[in-house]
Amino acid sequence: MLDTPHPTPVAPCLDQQKLATALSGLHFIGGRYVPAISGQSFAVVNPATGIEVARAAEGDAQDVDAAVRDAARAQKEWAKVPARKRGALVHQCAALLKEHQEELARLIALETGKALRTESRVEAGVVADVFEFFGGLGSELKGESVPFAPNVLSVTVREPLGVVGAIIPWNVPMLLMALKVAPALVAGNTVVVKSAEEAPLAVLRICELMNRILPAGCFNMVSGMGPECGAPLVEHPLVRKVTFTGSVETGKIVAKAASQKLVPVTLELGGKSPMIVFQDCDFAKTVSGALTSMRFTRQGQSCTAASRIYVERPIFDAFVAEMKKAVDGMVMGDPLDEKTDIGTIISQGQFEKVQAYIAEGKATAGATAHECSAMPSDPALKKGLFLRPVIFTGLDGSSRLVKEEIFGPVTVIQAFDDPEAVLAEANDSDYGLAASLWTNNLKVGLDLAHRLEAGLVQINQNLVVQANLSYGGVKSSGLGKEASLEAMLEHFTHKKTIMVNMG
Repeated sequence: MLDTPHPTPVAPCLDQQKLATALSGLHFIGGRYVPAISGQSFAVVNPATGIEVARAAEGDAQDVDAAVRDAARAQKEWAKVPARKRGALVHQCAALLKEHQEELARLIALETGKALRTESRVEAGVVADVFEFFGGLGSELKGESVPFAPNVLSVTVREPLGVVGAIIPWNVPMLLMALKVAPALVAGNTVVVKSAEEAPLAVLRICELMNRILPAGCFNMVSGMGPECGAPLVEHPLVRKVTFTGSVETGKIVAKAASQKLVPVTLELGGKSPMIVFQDCDFAKTVSGALTSMRFTRQGQSCTAASRIYVERPIFDAFVAEMKKAVDGMVMGDPLDEKTDIGTIISQGQFEKVQAYIAEGKATAGATAHECSAMPSDPALKKGLFLRPVIFTGLDGSSRLVKEEIFGPVTVIQAFDDPEAVLAEANDSDYGLAASLWTNNLKVGLDLAHRLEAGLVQINQNLVVQANLSYGGVKSSGLGKEASLEAMLEHFTHKKTIMVNMG
């Protein structure tokens, strides 16, 4: 447990800049903060202002090796701790994270540009909930009695895999870290997390907070670039499980590297999630649901964003008009301002990528770009990565905006007449993460839900990831599940068979 001096405030700190400065240039390895062995660091920039707010330790293979070896040493003792006791310690971590919830919300808003009121507080609260949920599952690490022969006692037991290497993205880094770390720890593994380059601060603070309760070395955090820091983590011989959330291209690289060691991999690789709206839906509820489904408050930076919306033709025009009106009413501005609904894009590179898609859509013959909301007027935000949400109509299914994951505040709305035809369009995608259906005819809804090629289908709602509901896609959206008991059992333990001949 953390008992050495550390540079960050012990009590919750609501001065996000002060906390960011204190976290600068550090990994968390073996129960303490340490700088990168090379002494190198890189800038963490507030995307709302363009101002550097902190430095992050620029880790490489040396730092990864130190973290993994500490984790391997700790894992031998951690696995001996009774499972319910491990769960109780993780549950205590959840309670501590609740105490620091507002601090974490303000810190994540600073480094990612996500609006405090609509996004960052929600994420900070869900993180604590995830640790609380998995903390209660220690007693579920059960084996089985297998009827083999009368004179042979044959049982199975669940055992941890060892050191887990976890690589997380920048869009909801705290939540996606929790979905990997919580089940891994309760199952008896130790963890080394490689944070996203754009958002290393809040997850680093969480690591330190949890190390006040966990034995040293159980939970370690390194930061750095993918090739120099992420790749050595995946390839390290002592890492016995890899869990990754990110792009399809990088996911394939991760899977190939892990396959050379024959270690299991969980991949969550994004989506192009369809939303299908029938004319018999609750119209007002569905328009409100579309705002949530598209994650406009997160600037569309979500794997489950409803970036393809199919609306039955009789209500198509009214739906588009009402959607635009609703998004026009959302305030874009300083992420830390309580009046703000929509924050920023995460980085200059992502900003330019999304702009390119929008330009392509505008240049397409027959397409209409409905630009929504308004740019902030505060001069202090003039260098911020703010981008007006865009609703496209008039694009057909061959458009890149319909086919590819944009990861920005861009959705395409298309009219449909036939349920079978719209099902075929919805399934005509390399992705298969999530989908939603909006209809009061549950017979139609359930029929289509069974035939949609997606890992998560919701009818008349589109909630974000929830603890206790398995989350994970099919096709290019990835491998494996997260957020549930089955995820912990199947992806963070292996089943051993023990036989005793009593004859």
